[in-house]
Amino acid sequence: MGDEQKPEEPSPSDEGREKLLNELSASLGETLIESHLRAHEDLWLRVRVENWSDAVRTARAAGFLYFGFLSAIDWDIAPEGRYEDTEFDEGLTEEDEQPVELDASSGYAGGDSRFQLLAQLYSLERQLGLLLKADVGDDMTVDTIRDIFPGADWHERETHEMFGITFQGHPTLHPLYLPTEFEGHPLRKDFPLLARHVKPWPGVVDIEEIPEHLEAQLEAEVMAAFEAEGGEV
Repeated sequence: MGDEQKPEEPSPSDEGREKLLNELSASLGETLIESHLRAHEDLWLRVRVENWSDAVRTARAAGFLYFGFLSAIDWDIAPEGRYEDTEFDEGLTEEDEQPVELDASSGYAGGDSRFQLLAQLYSLERQLGLLLKADVGDDMTVDTIRDIFPGADWHERETHEMFGITFQGHPTLHPLYLPTEFEGHPLRKDFPLLARHVKPWPGVVDIEEIPEHLEAQLEAEVMAAFEAEGGEV
């Protein structure tokens, strides 16, 4: 009896989200690339980036009138390595001076690009949430949805500033946090963090300690920049 296997438990049913998935699949048609339903938790729909605003309009027409958030994900591996121990990290490796290939899964509903756009919408009538995602192309450009959800205005500005994604049709993609002359996009995995040159990420092993003269040099440069801005030591 020791070799007897237990029967597999049936997958949990979620009629509300299954019905919603069927409805939106029919409405989106070829715009929908892939979907993932996690019963009693969430529904992900990956749509074509060229139809991003159309997909959002379709979801709104289906009763998703509440805008939650909009942001992006960089699936690249940071130069220091990858430290998030999640199911999506399997198969992601880093070799010295070699380009890192993305895992095809790239999260729920998959992905084919380094950067992905995410938007969460909610239906108060259905009491269900929905996550739309799209692969961002090499031109790093996507249509704005601020005309559909005015609340997306701030989120698109932040995503533009932090990831470098341009939202066509958005009139005021001005910085929210950083100085106008600031160069780079801080939430990209390859953005250099000065603090991490001085102190490595927690949990990283086999990293040589920063030489004292370099640490003193960095500290002096930071203090000089501070004083140049009129700060007092």
